[in-house]
Amino acid sequence: MKGEVIFDNTRKLGTNLYSGMRWKVFGEAYRQINAVKSDLFVIGADFRHYTRIHRTLIWANRIAGSTSFGRSPLIYYLGSVDNWINLSQSRVPTFNESVAIDYSRNYAYQALATNVRGFSQNIRNGSSFLVINTELRWPIFRYLAGHPLGSGFLNNFQVVGFADVGTAWTGLHPFNNDNAWNTEIIENGPMTITLDANRDPIVAGYGFGLRGQLLGYFIRLDWAWGVENMQVQPRMFYLSLSLDF
Repeated sequence: MKGEVIFDNTRKLGTNLYSGMRWKVFGEAYRQINAVKSDLFVIGADFRHYTRIHRTLIWANRIAGSTSFGRSPLIYYLGSVDNWINLSQSRVPTFNESVAIDYSRNYAYQALATNVRGFSQNIRNGSSFLVINTELRWPIFRYLAGHPLGSGFLNNFQVVGFADVGTAWTGLHPFNNDNAWNTEIIENGPMTITLDANRDPIVAGYGFGLRGQLLGYFIRLDWAWGVENMQVQPRMFYLSLSLDF
């Protein structure tokens, strides 16, 4: 079962360009037909607001979060962007294996919590997540011309500046010390050492990007620097195919 309430009074000013507000609050319930102890419940919300600063110069903001509970748990992997095509897998893994996952919870489902640019998937994980995104979208050629252009590429080409903040956790709040990502396990022969990783539950990212429509696809290029434990991480590059956030 799934139910949701949706509000949308946005005006479309162009591809990936809006003014106004839209939001969604939803709830979901799942149960496997042939298994009694397989229930999963999910509730969440996604709020987006688009401010028209001048003509087609848009300031877009989003806050989204979700939590899940039940006997067939759902785990959220925080980090990266939707539909990421990782061209640097040899140097930057798509999934961060160094952040621990609590497998004792027997997670039955998984999902990505995006956008948190500057990191790979799984910079944080848990049964709940919260992300905040802000972007300044500037269709530079169309803005300077003052009217829609005949070239689809030039008309939809955008320069974007952005910042992301997010966290994922299990339990009542992200500062719970029982979260698996807050520990680091080192195995050396017969010895297993568990360390307190002292990780800040909240991570952030910032950077700039380019947007354009090519061969019918809306392509996003992002260069981002992540911030973890108050330290700026090496730059990451994202190529993805999606709209909005």
